[in-house]
Amino acid sequence: MNVTDRYVADFKAFVGNGAAGAPPWLKQIREGAIARFAELGFPTTKQEEWRFTSVAPIVDTRFSHPASRIPHPGLTEIGSLLIGPGPRVVLVDGRYAPELSSAADQRSGVRVGSLASAVADGPSSELAREHLARHARWHDSAFAALNTAFLADGAFVHVPAGVTLEQPLELLFLSSGRPGADGPTVSHPRSLVVIERGAEAAVLETYAGLGDGVYWSNAVTEIVVGEGARVELYRVQREGPRGLQVATTHSRQERDSLLGVHVLTLGAALARHDITAVLGGAGAELILNGLYLLRAGQHADHHTVIDHAQPHCASHEYFNGVLAERAHGVFNGRIIVRPGAQRTDSKQTNNNLLLSTEARADSQPQLEIYADDVKCTHGSTVGPIDQNQLYYLRSRGLSAQAARSILTYGFGAEILDRMRRPAVRERLDRLVRERLA
Repeated sequence: MNVTDRYVADFKAFVGNGAAGAPPWLKQIREGAIARFAELGFPTTKQEEWRFTSVAPIVDTRFSHPASRIPHPGLTEIGSLLIGPGPRVVLVDGRYAPELSSAADQRSGVRVGSLASAVADGPSSELAREHLARHARWHDSAFAALNTAFLADGAFVHVPAGVTLEQPLELLFLSSGRPGADGPTVSHPRSLVVIERGAEAAVLETYAGLGDGVYWSNAVTEIVVGEGARVELYRVQREGPRGLQVATTHSRQERDSLLGVHVLTLGAALARHDITAVLGGAGAELILNGLYLLRAGQHADHHTVIDHAQPHCASHEYFNGVLAERAHGVFNGRIIVRPGAQRTDSKQTNNNLLLSTEARADSQPQLEIYADDVKCTHGSTVGPIDQNQLYYLRSRGLSAQAARSILTYGFGAEILDRMRRPAVRERLDRLVRERLA
């Protein structure tokens, strides 16, 4: 049995072991997704989209789904992963943990909770049916297809039209990282975030490992931003030192909406994040920021696609990477301007700071423009700390180490300064300082 057949066999066991109770529409999606995964198989470095990233550590490891509920951590243990006492959804190894979660104030109609419950529950079920697995392109990605096939639980966020949330909504995905009787485990966490017309909200996604074992987190997030809505998504990846993560984030924006996506990558031995943003309504604006801090032998690959499908839209993308020791960072950014998407304003920048001669960065910014009245720019840089800046700080009495620390932090703070929520920004600033220290 090859590795693809093995996951197909695991899917049949999954369907026969409790997943059979899903509604017919979800069963149909699952069946289509596993069939598509069987067709695609795992990608290889011979494919252009994966030529800098080998998924051999995933393919060569026999992962199993956790057979039994692993004891959950307490609130004290996960306290350092949370921003505050606001509404939160916590999942452990892909399973909703109600004792660690807290509900939102439902008087305004806001729903924050388990995706499995939303699929099975009245009005939320109709909303889930309308959007779940309708945006993330699992037909094109083996990993997204596998997540969709094993879709069982996750986080569900629904903010009704006109509602403004003062506190960020937190989605915390924990991997136990403690090998069980069957060896390394895999989870397929899913998030569906629907922010309706004129609403305002901030959502914080955190992925973290509790142990130092080998595990694989295969995550998919779908974000729907209604007409005139204002949304901030903060995504923090703090997986364990031997953890593996492949993730897909897909957003769709309607007319005159604003979406800010801020990505902070710190953990995992191997990480791949595919981000697709579709500006599907005229006047939509996207702010996409990313910061990856890598060391030792870490490998992180960010692939972004910004799809300008309508006219008068704007996107501003900034990704910075700090790479130390033998770390390898990959950035591939693609901007598409569709025919008829006139008056597009798009900017893409990727900068990489190498702190070691063994560190490596591969950067590929791309533009595909099919309209003639646009303003689009892109660029990338890769290099060590500027020696002139270092000399200037040392001439002011700073040691070489202090000068390097200041310049490195300033390089990362450029991304942090683009975040609008002070509480979240301060929390992420502390994480960056701790890592750089």
